Amino acid sequence: MSGATTDAGPDRPGLTPPRDAVAPERHPDAPAPGEPLGAHYDHCFGCGGAQPHGLHLEATAGEGVSVTAEFTVQPAHQGAPGLAHGGVLATALDETLGSLAWLLRTIAVTGRLETDFVQPVPVGATLHLEARCTAVAGRKIYSTAVGRIGGPDGPVAVRADALFIEVKLEHFTDNGRPEEIRAAMSDPDQVKVARAFEVNP
Repeated sequence: MSGATTDAGPDRPGLTPPRDAVAPERHPDAPAPGEPLGAHYDHCFGCGGAQPHGLHLEATAGEGVSVTAEFTVQPAHQGAPGLAHGGVLATALDETLGSLAWLLRTIAVTGRLETDFVQPVPVGATLHLEARCTAVAGRKIYSTAVGRIGGPDGPVAVRADALFIEVKLEHFTDNGRPEEIRAAMSDPDQVKVARAFEVNP
């Protein structure tokens, strides 16, 4: 996997877990293996249903601290003619990696994402993604993902290593645009999702 051998310095944290990192533990209240995870926010470009040109990525809990997800590349996702935009593929990896938070029952944001583009993904193809958490060190969550064309045994198209950082709910309420924050906090379903992650104060 890319990025797994060097530290990028104090201003750009590396993707190699430190020596004191521990193995990730699936939270006792995490969704069961095989259970759909749903969208964390209806207007999210990655998983939300309210985005007409979003990925509508559907993630499912796996064994241990792992998830799988799928999305089908639409014409609106093109970069080169007939091929998925690389940024869209990176978004799909990021969204899948972010879904691991459901299993850790924590709120986390992307700190670093390093992506390898192995082969083009055509419009109309379904990208099957798998992500797993590899280590935790304090607020730092290390993980890796791979995307395959057509299914879990298809050819590898993209892969990534990532560092996520655990944050409090205030990260979003203090930094988000006020009108969206108010709308989200008045939505009972959105509040329910937010409250589910408050088990780790």
